[in-house]
Amino acid sequence: MPTKSFQIKICGLTRAHDALWAVGAGAEAIGLNFYNRSPRYIWPEDARQVIQLLPPEVVKVGVFVNAEAEEICQLFDSLGLDWIQLHGDEPPGLLRKLGDRPVIRAFRLGPEGLAPVVEYLEQCGHVGRMPEWVLLDGYSPDQYGGTGRSPQWDLCQEYRGMKGLPPLVLAGGLTPSNVGDAIRSVRPIAVDTASGVEVSPGRKDPSLVAAFIQAAREAFQRISELSG
Repeated sequence: MPTKSFQIKICGLTRAHDALWAVGAGAEAIGLNFYNRSPRYIWPEDARQVIQLLPPEVVKVGVFVNAEAEEICQLFDSLGLDWIQLHGDEPPGLLRKLGDRPVIRAFRLGPEGLAPVVEYLEQCGHVGRMPEWVLLDGYSPDQYGGTGRSPQWDLCQEYRGMKGLPPLVLAGGLTPSNVGDAIRSVRPIAVDTASGVEVSPGRKDPSLVAAFIQAAREAFQRISELSG
């Protein structure tokens, strides 16, 4: 299954008009959270209504936490999602059960640093199914993302320097004021924010969304010019 690339993702959208604001401001991808213990949870039927309003080129990412493969595949197929984002404790074997559906595997960088990430990806290699992209997020012992905490950027840079690993999506604590520096420092393939553009969990601030996208786009463009 072909993957649809993106650079800027606004995650945890729960309302159609927030999604339309984000897309209108230039977001290339939106994240819909199907973890029912999250304050950003969206019911599948509400997600369907959001998706139906979006232009077809917008990348739609379903966020899952410790869901069964059957449920993930059913929602992916029925809603017409483009990516699966696994944000829990899913074992490498679950990726194989997802077939060729594109996967972003999220990791919370904790006290052990990159070691658990590298070990997990080695296990993925053993079972014959690597995630297409890896997302590095801030760590909280009792939350699966959306904490507003940043991962250590030096560890993210170290990950990028490792050969043979999936491309890096940077998340965790990204806001309009720091996303440009984060992109220039880490040089990820994409950035992802939820709490950094909110007035409350699941409720986006249009001005923050627009400022985030503008800052991210300018930073990605600058890197492209320097590398070109």
